[in-house]
Amino acid sequence: MSQTILSARDIALCSVFAVALPVGQMLFKWGAVYNARLSGPFLTRVIVNYPLIGAFAWYAVTALLWFYVLTRVPLSLAYGFSLVGSCLVPLAGWLVFKEQATWSMAVGYVLMVAGLFLVVRPVG
Repeated sequence: MSQTILSARDIALCSVFAVALPVGQMLFKWGAVYNARLSGPFLTRVIVNYPLIGAFAWYAVTALLWFYVLTRVPLSLAYGFSLVGSCLVPLAGWLVFKEQATWSMAVGYVLMVAGLFLVVRPVG
């Protein structure tokens, strides 16, 4: 079985995707915070919730980026980068929304990032 080696461009694309995910999550959280200021029926609040609409639009663009990444990179390698994006979400939540973060969370996310390096490193 041959080992796939990612080019610098592929690593950059996967990294952009990894950062795009937490941006989308921050937009969803912003939409949730904004929703608390709105009144009326749920559907009306969704229609006028501009951060939420932005989050949906961002995810549409991100889905297209993900599709493009998968035309170049095996899923088993590309998906590891999305884990790094998942690690950035709690960090952004802590920095932007002042959410609680713990040392055990930090250690867990460091282990996830270390796992990415194990997955994408060349063997041999």
